[in-house]
Amino acid sequence: MARSDSIRSYKQHKLDPNESFDAIVIGSGMGGLTCAALLARDGERVLVLEKHYTAGGFTHVFKRSGYEWDVGIHYIGGVNHPRALLYTLFHYLSRGELEWADMGEIYDRVWFGDEHFDFRKGAENFKAGLKERFPEPEDQQAIDRYVELVKQANEASRTFFAEKAVPRAVSWVAGGRMRKKYLDFAGRTTREVLEELTRNEKLIGVLTAQYGDYGLPPGRSSFAMHALVSNHYLHGGAFPVGGSSRIAETVAETIGAAGGLVLTNAPVESLILERNAAVGVRMADGRELRAPNIISSAGVVNTYRKLVPEEAGRSLGLPQQLDAVQPSVAHMGLYLGFKESTADLGLNKTNYWIYPDGSYDHDKNVEAFVADVNADFPVVYVSFPSAKDPKWEERYPGRATVDIITLAPYEWFDRWKDSRWKKRGDDYEAFKEQISQRLLEVLYRYEPQLRGKVDHYELSTPLSTRDFVSYELGEIYGLSHDPARFEQRFLRPRTPIKNLYLTGQDIVTCGVGGALLGGMVTVSAMKGRDYISKARAAALQEIEAHSS
Repeated sequence: MARSDSIRSYKQHKLDPNESFDAIVIGSGMGGLTCAALLARDGERVLVLEKHYTAGGFTHVFKRSGYEWDVGIHYIGGVNHPRALLYTLFHYLSRGELEWADMGEIYDRVWFGDEHFDFRKGAENFKAGLKERFPEPEDQQAIDRYVELVKQANEASRTFFAEKAVPRAVSWVAGGRMRKKYLDFAGRTTREVLEELTRNEKLIGVLTAQYGDYGLPPGRSSFAMHALVSNHYLHGGAFPVGGSSRIAETVAETIGAAGGLVLTNAPVESLILERNAAVGVRMADGRELRAPNIISSAGVVNTYRKLVPEEAGRSLGLPQQLDAVQPSVAHMGLYLGFKESTADLGLNKTNYWIYPDGSYDHDKNVEAFVADVNADFPVVYVSFPSAKDPKWEERYPGRATVDIITLAPYEWFDRWKDSRWKKRGDDYEAFKEQISQRLLEVLYRYEPQLRGKVDHYELSTPLSTRDFVSYELGEIYGLSHDPARFEQRFLRPRTPIKNLYLTGQDIVTCGVGGALLGGMVTVSAMKGRDYISKARAAALQEIEAHSS
């Protein structure tokens, strides 16, 4: 990828400490980049500070041995049509430079052993495909009712998340009404809701097969979260043309067009507070940078426990607030490279969700695996990124890649927590190799033509996530999306510290789409204006002008 001129290394870029910025954003994940780009499109100069050596959070890629892998963008919903909400928001943030490739009719294929179920693009196609496999009248009624509830929960989410951005006075008067309908969905587990629709365990297992997209099995996840993910993909999946790094690259150009910067290798040590107001940041090298507004996209836990000075945080009761939430799950990712083209290997765009033979109870499968690492993987997600990107072949001719992801408790890796990347010892490498070979066998069962053709493979663990994305327990989705999470009123952009704002997936929900909307909500709260409507209207006008 051609590195954006707006993305530079803090170590190499000579930043004047007296340089003036309208805002400083900590973290270059999707939430932080969204905030910076929205402010940039208003003409403000924003500085984004990223600890990692590459920008983009979970949208970034890494390269090895002539291959490229995405670490978090495996597919995105809601961008398959120019008038779709997320399509217009991405268009606005990237000034129309970000393109999407549709994944086709079948975006997810769910496997239970040798039995598979296809998730087809479009709500009616989705229902029709499942009804072919579940012909009993009561099952078909459950499928219809399920999709109806998914849409209702999605609709209710709009006022719930909008309430996070309204002034405190408005929230005090109308906040309860704005939150209530969504909380009716959010306060119940996914399994509780589905068991009211059907007692067919197979149908429940199939309908909840995407739980890996938010990390919690049906008995522990909030139905509201499940509904958002399900609805997100009902109209199909898509992948960024040119790879997932194009997201950060194009949005950074928007930031740069207003004179802003995205600096990598730029760890922030702490916030600078004066009279309970955030006035700047202190870098790890001791340099102080100041701005009228500070936005943290580092996650609410990192912000309150690491960035806010301890005495100030304690006086405001911030650590106690964090006791009410839990971290999300951790994961392992196996990244494969092949010295043959996607076409020659016979790979397609459809994702695989693979579950143990005939075992439809996701909660029991997870419990068994957590208790015994040698138990069947509770879920194995397989993505074929080189098949999804139409520009892959011109970027990496004659090569192909596959990503494999599964859950992994952080506790399994705790004994290596004080070790350094690539220097964790032979026992760590042996454990990784055991997991890698088991995951490869799962892949070969469904794509047997790949056996013996792997040119490069490496496994990432929760320690990789901890080190590169700064989540202390390797959690991939920030905070856990259980029912209790949505009750927490402190998960909103405004903080008790003046001019300090939170953004990202902890403010709305997980995933790139959730983090983007988190950024929209944050800037809406800062500016007292609905930036989702503003960005959407402007994007539609730009799209119409371009098409004519």
